Amino acid sequence: MFKWKKLGRLFTPADLPGDSWMKEYAQSPSAVVFDDFVRVYFCTRPAPSADGQYMSYLAYLDVARDDPTRVLRVGDAPAMPLGGFGAFDEFGSNPISVIRNGDEMRVYYAGWTRCESVPFNAAIGMAVSRDEGHSFARIGAGPVLSYSPDEPYLLGSPRIRKFGDTWTLWYVAGKAWLKTAVRPEPIYRLRMATSQNGVDWVKHGQDLLPAKLGDEECQACADVIEQGGRFHMFYSYRQAQNYKTGEGGYRIGYAWSEDLRHWTRDDDAAGMSLSAEGWDAEMVCYPHVFELDGAFYMLYQGNQMGRTGIGLALLENPQRWSQR
Repeated sequence: MFKWKKLGRLFTPADLPGDSWMKEYAQSPSAVVFDDFVRVYFCTRPAPSADGQYMSYLAYLDVARDDPTRVLRVGDAPAMPLGGFGAFDEFGSNPISVIRNGDEMRVYYAGWTRCESVPFNAAIGMAVSRDEGHSFARIGAGPVLSYSPDEPYLLGSPRIRKFGDTWTLWYVAGKAWLKTAVRPEPIYRLRMATSQNGVDWVKHGQDLLPAKLGDEECQACADVIEQGGRFHMFYSYRQAQNYKTGEGGYRIGYAWSEDLRHWTRDDDAAGMSLSAEGWDAEMVCYPHVFELDGAFYMLYQGNQMGRTGIGLALLENPQRWSQR
């Protein structure tokens, strides 16, 4: 089992002054290491509109490289505006994944659009920063990965990595919408696409992991790291219904692979469980693992889909990477 030591809650918008543009949620954390700090990108929301509708924006905070639990600064404005009228990302960008590419940075994100029969739909967009990650501009008004005959429903939860010359994007593809007593709920599973330029993608067209919780299991945000001659995936899974608090909520799972295509699911080895009480006692999800000066950290979000903020954990047994 991986042994993660929780270092505490890193950030929640509730700690900011009352005039901050951020009001609720810190979701989908993604880290980029700079010379003397680490920039943590995440998704956050201003106050909802009068009819209770939220929008979600890309934001960031910087933490000290020598002490990543210490927040240095928080971005004072969204790092990317929402899409224009009628665009696939008119109402939100969430989740996100950020990667450095030479002298630029790229963000891959799920863009939200509102629907009539179901609450929302989503496709995956891409934007580029050429000012050290302070702001991002879309490469175009449309998504880089969207619906297709074999993936007819929402696409989202992008996680990006580059191994050698190949870009790999993990994402979720909607399997169906459930009609429930409260509202329609999506079922989605993890899939993968590859690219030689990070823009034009080839979908591999198959679910990566078996469902542990039955046909209505949802899987999301697969973050993959290569260590010890293997690929290691940390991801989220939950029930399709009654998941926002308590027993049906997100948990963090784990799988490993030798070739990125065939995965062995071993959730008991993930090592990231609920706390006995507090901000992450009901839910842990959307993990992101990164290496910093020889140590490995996990960023993750807590209760109520990240409404209570994001936390940081340290891997105490890095030798686990190479264990068979």
